[in-house]
Amino acid sequence: MIKIEDVSKKFDDIMALDHVSAQINEKSIFGLVGTNGAGKSTLLRVMSGVLKPESGRVLIDEMPVWENPQAKERLCFLADTAWFFPNSTPEMMRDYYKIVYPEFMSGRFDDLLAKFDLDPKRKLATFSKGMKKQVSVLLGICANTQYLFCDETFDGLDPVMRQTVKSLFAAEIMNRKFTPVIASHSLREIEDICDHIGLLHKGGILFAKDLDEMKLGIHKIQCVITDHEAEKRLFEELEVLKQEKRGSLLTVIARGSYDEVLGRIEEKQPLFYEILPLTLEEIFISETEVVGYDIKNLIF
Repeated sequence: MIKIEDVSKKFDDIMALDHVSAQINEKSIFGLVGTNGAGKSTLLRVMSGVLKPESGRVLIDEMPVWENPQAKERLCFLADTAWFFPNSTPEMMRDYYKIVYPEFMSGRFDDLLAKFDLDPKRKLATFSKGMKKQVSVLLGICANTQYLFCDETFDGLDPVMRQTVKSLFAAEIMNRKFTPVIASHSLREIEDICDHIGLLHKGGILFAKDLDEMKLGIHKIQCVITDHEAEKRLFEELEVLKQEKRGSLLTVIARGSYDEVLGRIEEKQPLFYEILPLTLEEIFISETEVVGYDIKNLIF
């Protein structure tokens, strides 16, 4: 288990992380999403022990991660840009990872290279961005650590490779103690793989919740209510995150239980109504609009 306790991090006058707290349970896939400059990469580096926070701490299995080799040996951190030694090959990086990670799975790495059709003796400098990302992910998985921190894991991968990497993560969770933490700006890429989501905004965490639970607590409704007073009461009775009206069709995104939202709608005797499934992207936009990150304010 990873515990992030009231972590703050500054760069000069910029507050990159502002009293962030969250908990990441074992054998789950945690997605870290957020607005541009929200602090996702900084948080991963603090969790990895690369950066020291101004205040607060990160615990991995109850051990502080900062300057603690015993805690760090349980994690592997993959930065957003794949880094390799100059003139190195996948084989050379494999041998280096074997030194750093005693449990590194050399045989599995070689097998996966073959399956991904990656030449183990070819210089990595000649690989494409997507191929470098594949090698980086395979090194991270085969490091055989309990926790894998990934910054923009799917950036540069084609759709087939994205699904393949997701399948690899799922297989690792089934076969051993493995907890990936994935930071991404692409919500659609992590929606179908993550169990839990943490939403960062301006250095602070808006929420960290189970994805299914989060979807159960926010609903998208389309309805036609002819009584304007009843429609007005609906806005007062529901915790409305976003609303839009085109002609007589009203679309509302509201927080609350399914029964509560449905009951309030039915009380207004609508001519028509339906509750639609919400995507993670819609939840993200609704939640960030509440705190002032509104797309309408960004368009000139």
